[in-house]
Amino acid sequence: MTDIEANRQRAKDYFKAFATKDADWLEKNVAKSYVRRDTNLPFEVKGPDGVLQLGDLLLGAFSEIDLDIQDTVAEGDKVLVRLQFRGVHSGAFGDYPASNKRFDVMVLDLFRMENGKIAEQWPAIDNIGLQQQIGLLPS
Repeated sequence: MTDIEANRQRAKDYFKAFATKDADWLEKNVAKSYVRRDTNLPFEVKGPDGVLQLGDLLLGAFSEIDLDIQDTVAEGDKVLVRLQFRGVHSGAFGDYPASNKRFDVMVLDLFRMENGKIAEQWPAIDNIGLQQQIGLLPS
């Protein structure tokens, strides 16, 4: 397997590890210096522990999660993943109580790899669509 294909697989596997809170996988595949470049969160996501903290937040607010990978593009040390994020708003999301509404939104995640680990991530999530679908914003 080439480095590019290994990077592509690592990026795809990240979503399964995230959804299952697989601390062992995250420890082996996410750099200690990893940073998620996301200005929409109330805290910085750094290293494997930061990914687990983010998982606690999202998996506490959403259930029946499906992270359906649609496409990947890999070149050099970068991998872009396009996926559908589906689930149910079944727990508190910030100051908003559960609506028990289903959602289905598009996500793009750009990963940068370094020394066989995920070093950086830039997410682009349809936050307006998510908020509309779970009733936080009007449609």
